[in-house]
Amino acid sequence: MKELRIIGVPSDLGQGRRGVDMGPSAIRYAGLSTALEQLGYTVKDLGNINVPTPEMNELNRNSKLRYLHEVKEVAENLSAIIRSVTENGHLPIVLGGDHSIAIGSLAGMAQSSQNYGVIWFDAHGDMNTADTTPSGNIHGMPLAVSLGYGDPSLVALGGLTQKVQAKNVVLVGIRSIDSDEANLIREAGIRCYTMAEIDRRGMAEVMAEAIQIATDGTDGIHLSLDLDALDPMFAPGVGTPVNGGVTYREGHLAMEMLAASGALVSVDVVEVNPILDDGNRTAQMAVELVESLFGKTVL
Repeated sequence: MKELRIIGVPSDLGQGRRGVDMGPSAIRYAGLSTALEQLGYTVKDLGNINVPTPEMNELNRNSKLRYLHEVKEVAENLSAIIRSVTENGHLPIVLGGDHSIAIGSLAGMAQSSQNYGVIWFDAHGDMNTADTTPSGNIHGMPLAVSLGYGDPSLVALGGLTQKVQAKNVVLVGIRSIDSDEANLIREAGIRCYTMAEIDRRGMAEVMAEAIQIATDGTDGIHLSLDLDALDPMFAPGVGTPVNGGVTYREGHLAMEMLAASGALVSVDVVEVNPILDDGNRTAQMAVELVESLFGKTVL
């Protein structure tokens, strides 16, 4: 059983709404370390990466890449930590923060092993670039960047322009994609399971295929878990909620199947926004999903 390392990245630089910088604290407050220790894991919390706040930096309001320099700096720091954690044989759990932090997670994983798959559990595709983004928020770009599309300084982070192969990337829970972003998803050849397909086929069948794609010829799976994949009924405290999402049980089933696969090598848990939450319900949901991801079952 691998030892677990928790890394907080309190960034809201990539998100248009404030508050996700408090996500790591909310998830910790909901009892993440204790829950994992009760499952038998050795857990060490490495604390938070230092992240500049928007108030500390001037922003070009017309930019298509808001806070580019700061986002890149955070990603570089996270990448180095992820590389160190994985090379020591431990499994990193990265707590966001907005989803732009996944640029650093995937860069760090690629420096340790260029042969891993990705399951992107999200309401959104996160496949925008500066040419397609309607907002300029980089949290809508991390998957594109990791596949080699977008700003050269982000794409080249960590010395590798492509952090993961598109054939081993799966989107699950998708229900909100910009039209140009959809074109890039098709061009890249990424398998995308929308909520409509999950409704028709069921989460069990979808996840079985997703795991097969992400493990085909790879050394394991990185899970990027955005809490807005869940329906707002179950996860109200997210910055970009979209109705019609994954249910409580579907979410747990997906995590349980990933746990049973034995293929998990790293995980991001992102976009928890306590300011928009109701009694820390979303952070608690995050902890419960991570418990299932690391093997908690009824019997």
